[in-house]
Amino acid sequence: MKRVRVKYFTDQIEKLEYIDGKSDWIDLRAAENVILKQGEFKLIPLGVAMELPKGYEAHVVPRSSTFKNFGIIQTNHQGVIDCSYCGDNDQWFMPAYAIRDTEIHVNDRICQFRIMENQPKLQFDEVDTLGNDDRGGHGSTGRQ
Repeated sequence: MKRVRVKYFTDQIEKLEYIDGKSDWIDLRAAENVILKQGEFKLIPLGVAMELPKGYEAHVVPRSSTFKNFGIIQTNHQGVIDCSYCGDNDQWFMPAYAIRDTEIHVNDRICQFRIMENQPKLQFDEVDTLGNDDRGGHGSTGRQ
């Protein structure tokens, strides 16, 4: 089992918890009260810094209920925190844009993360043909 050292910037948020068998995503909470008017942007502090294992990174995304409950979207859509962001003052934040006036309270669950192994080293080889069946372009939707 991998171990992750966590520094908390406040005692007002619940501690991180991995719930085995339920989900491998871990909730992150607002570390301060935030009031946003429609169209405003704010980096919402999440109250934690972590030392991720070497060769791993954290992927941070909104929870499925974040937009419905708070009317915010994460401006980078997915945050990636690499293992070098591990200093005592390297607090994690959620970059949020308000679609409507909203209020977020300390300890509200606003996003989630999971720790992923870094992508392996890759080499790209240019070819004239891939030699596979053509699905018709346009991604998974196939032909127009």
